[in-house]
Amino acid sequence: MMGAIMAFVIKDSPAWVLPPVTAAIIDIVVIKGPLWHVFIWAGIALALLLLNYPFSMIVVKLTSNVNRSLAYTVRTGLAGRLQRLSFGYHNRQSASVLQTKIIRDVENLELMLAQVFPTVLSAAGTLVGAIVITAISVPQFVPVFVMTIPLASVLITYIRRRAAERNEAFRREVEYLSAQVTEMTALMQITRGHGLEDVATARMALHADSVRRAGRDLDVVNGRFGAISWISYQVLGLLCLFGAAAASITGIISITPGQVVLLSTYFGLLTNAIVTLMNVAPILTRGLDALRSIADVAEELDVEDNDEKIDPGRVRGALALRNVVVRYPEDEGKAALDGINIEIEPGQTVAFVGPSGSGKSTILNVVLGFVRPTLGSVFVDETDLALIDLRALRRSISIVPQDTALLAGTVRENVAYGMSDVDDEQILAALRDANALEIIDGVPEGLQMLVGERGSRLSGGQRQRLAIARALIRDPSILVLDEATSALDPASEALVTDALDRARHRRTTLVVAHRLSTVRRADRIVVLNGGKIVETGTHEQLLDQNGLYAQLALLQRA
Repeated sequence: MMGAIMAFVIKDSPAWVLPPVTAAIIDIVVIKGPLWHVFIWAGIALALLLLNYPFSMIVVKLTSNVNRSLAYTVRTGLAGRLQRLSFGYHNRQSASVLQTKIIRDVENLELMLAQVFPTVLSAAGTLVGAIVITAISVPQFVPVFVMTIPLASVLITYIRRRAAERNEAFRREVEYLSAQVTEMTALMQITRGHGLEDVATARMALHADSVRRAGRDLDVVNGRFGAISWISYQVLGLLCLFGAAAASITGIISITPGQVVLLSTYFGLLTNAIVTLMNVAPILTRGLDALRSIADVAEELDVEDNDEKIDPGRVRGALALRNVVVRYPEDEGKAALDGINIEIEPGQTVAFVGPSGSGKSTILNVVLGFVRPTLGSVFVDETDLALIDLRALRRSISIVPQDTALLAGTVRENVAYGMSDVDDEQILAALRDANALEIIDGVPEGLQMLVGERGSRLSGGQRQRLAIARALIRDPSILVLDEATSALDPASEALVTDALDRARHRRTTLVVAHRLSTVRRADRIVVLNGGKIVETGTHEQLLDQNGLYAQLALLQRA
């Protein structure tokens, strides 16, 4: 940036050096001086102009490198920060709003630097050069130029204050619109299936109209003050010209015709620079608002902090939840888990069942460290989870979620996601164990077969088995299955269940399921209701108890 500033001063020097050259030539013409003096001044002017090109390229290269590097740094920094923030934060935030911060807010930051930096430098260089040369040639007019600075500061501050409110309102409306677009695309099948296209379009139009009105209000504020500032400085410029001409004609101040032109030109340059500064004031406001938006993420304190914590290495898989209570602030203190006590031996398969909202997924989130207990503790191999580096612990854990998330890449990339040291044999073995080899059977591309956006070229069962292969290739000590078969047809469920039975061999496995057929072979089934454990036992034992589990089983058979 320092190099860019020095190069910019040289590049922009003709703006404030050429007016004295013009004034000198006019004075030579008025006194009918020698022609060779004109050629000397013309040579000086030409030399200055020729310097502009090489130094302009230096400025472009340096500032572009700074701006693009800054955008890269901020975007990757935001991505890293979002990876560290808790799941509670992500549950409170819309994904589209976070997308807006990484894309649009960083773009506004880039735009601010790209436009404000040269404008401010140009204005500052012109101001300093004009005042210095005026102080040398016509010192009596220096106060006139200096007077423009506080006037400009007052105007720019006023514009920024007024525009900041409108700009923040506009940014909020754009974020709401982005969230609406995400919602609309997610509900596309429901909307089209129920013939609600006009309703969805009307909802989108409502948000788009809010953006239109907020943008219009912002444009009106910017336009109003732009016009006022331009008129103000043009009037001052005319006054400067008339004053210099009057002083020269009356002889009050000894001013040559060339100096009259010099003063008028300088004041015009100053007013143009200040008007340009005012025009970039909205861009500066948007950039600073974007900076505040980015700071919302950068300064968020709800962070998963793993610094200076214990690396557990390869865990055995013993788990314990002791007097665990979880309360979410948005639930007004109601306990999602209320006094949970569970001891799980290494290699055991424990299933959690119960009605919706009973706390099944919350237990998994607590074990994974996604949710911190309000009270009580979680232990892994008798070490308190609060003392463990969760990133290191999760190297021993694999997750198969209900909604399978796949990369828009190849089968190989999806199975080996995040692992660079696995060969094709290991990937094929993982696919075999997951009953997923049929995905690539008879396909010429083999492991390089593209699965499509979100796995669109695969069936639901194939996507789920690919997710199981991705889990198995990591050889986890703890396997977490969250509704892994809930959305499958019976044939696909049978294949996935068979794969899961093999996957949980010699591993601690936690299963959340609504379909009780998935949990029959679990070593222990924990029945939850209202955040509390109401029953535990094997499938047969729980049926004999004729409690909540037996009622759920009866309903499913019916």
